[in-house]
Amino acid sequence: MAQEPRVSRRAFLAALGTTSAASAKAQNAAQPFALPDLPGPLRPLGGLVLAPDMLGGGGFSGVHLAPDLTLTLISDRGHWAEARLVLDGLTPIGLQPIRHGPLRDEAGKPIPRGFAADAEALARLPDGTWLVAFERRHRIRAYRRLDGPGLYVAAPPGLEAAPPNGGLESLAVLPDGRLFAIAETFTPPDRPELRHAWLGAPGRWMTLYWQPAPGFHPTDAAILPDGRALVLERRFSLLGGFSARLVMTAPDALRSAREGTVLRGETILMLDDAPLPSENWEAVAVTRFGDQTLVALISDDNESILQRSLLLLFAWRG
Repeated sequence: MAQEPRVSRRAFLAALGTTSAASAKAQNAAQPFALPDLPGPLRPLGGLVLAPDMLGGGGFSGVHLAPDLTLTLISDRGHWAEARLVLDGLTPIGLQPIRHGPLRDEAGKPIPRGFAADAEALARLPDGTWLVAFERRHRIRAYRRLDGPGLYVAAPPGLEAAPPNGGLESLAVLPDGRLFAIAETFTPPDRPELRHAWLGAPGRWMTLYWQPAPGFHPTDAAILPDGRALVLERRFSLLGGFSARLVMTAPDALRSAREGTVLRGETILMLDDAPLPSENWEAVAVTRFGDQTLVALISDDNESILQRSLLLLFAWRG
């Protein structure tokens, strides 16, 4: 694969129209913090504590990161936000808000906050269309623009039988344009250790299964440039709190999948407060930036003073 040209910091800041650290700070919706180096395929670059009030509110459950470092977020409170990730070299130092607003129904009206607005997964098709998956009232809406109307598209077969709070949390686009989707807690009756998953496109879904680690539930997925999937899994207990792991599928797992295939991944990152922060990790995104592959993780604060909206940024060593 031909490498994309390196994007210099000077060129990036010029593209933003930002010429000084003071102007970046004035619009900053995040506070940076350092991450320790770790072994494995992901090199930690740094983290940000997000300021949800500058992004329209918290509860972020889905994320997309574009090659120009535009960060798009959706919330399970029924809104979306766009911001620009600011880097110093590859170290995240801030987040510049661009715009935000409510997710809308097919008539263009804001979806009322509550049962109908539980947006959990975000993906962008090659033609620029946004897909947003919702729980509780299980469905997928397609948006040409996130500030416009959202039209229904054909959801995976059987999704209507998922538990109210256990539907689509993972939605990712493969290099060939197909979609990879996983339900959070929707299990086959005879295989409770598995989760329903699907591969394909609206109207052309193939049923698969995902096998998480015991006690974990899948909360999002993203695709590496070579077609491997990264799947984020979360665990919660009253005594242990939150922990999470990021797993990676085998190189040909999705390309060779057939109806009924059981997919699983190898752990490449643990997030359990030793040494990475333990939070309600809900979203993962992958993008190419110059000659680097970046991986971003987002936590959902549930709009609670006891939790934080965090962003962790990594560079792929592979």
